[in-house]
Amino acid sequence: MPDKRERHLLISGFGGQGIVLAGDILGKAATLYDHKHATMTQNYGPEARGGACSSQVIISGEEVLFPCVEEPEILVCMSQEAYTKNIKSLRPDGTFIWDTDLVHTRKTDMHFKTFHIPATRMAEELGNKMMANIVMLGFLSAIEPVVHAEAIRKAVMDSVPASTKDNNIRAFNTGREYGTSITKGLVKPEPGKHQD
Repeated sequence: MPDKRERHLLISGFGGQGIVLAGDILGKAATLYDHKHATMTQNYGPEARGGACSSQVIISGEEVLFPCVEEPEILVCMSQEAYTKNIKSLRPDGTFIWDTDLVHTRKTDMHFKTFHIPATRMAEELGNKMMANIVMLGFLSAIEPVVHAEAIRKAVMDSVPASTKDNNIRAFNTGREYGTSITKGLVKPEPGKHQD
């Protein structure tokens, strides 16, 4: 029996991190390679690069009638501002994923299912911090498999310049392997940073 429920995701950060591209890849993976329905809407702050930015993605086994994510089931934060602005919108039973080095959380917000990854640092170690969004997609694919990993890999290949395909697939695999290790209990994640 196919899963027909809608999955609501909000990917947030700042302009220049590839937040919209990440949402686009996820939607493309769902529709082109996973035979699901998806919508993606984006939101920018007043200045594009460095300003607040988000990508709202809805994935469903059936047609999506309303494209806006008001209460995400999955919230991905890749900047402090994104966390501060969006954490209160996450559903009580939701999943919260963040970039360890860029977001300092409050202990009071840790009642969600929480996962974190040093995505930007991992991308830098792979040679380009601009791939942090792809590392994060790999991590997301292991933590919350809303779309099959192979579908996301194919969508990544479709969405990045030819000269960067190998590096982006390496970034995706790095994030996925880290997420898989955490879900299997093989790796203890480094502690997140708290504001309190």
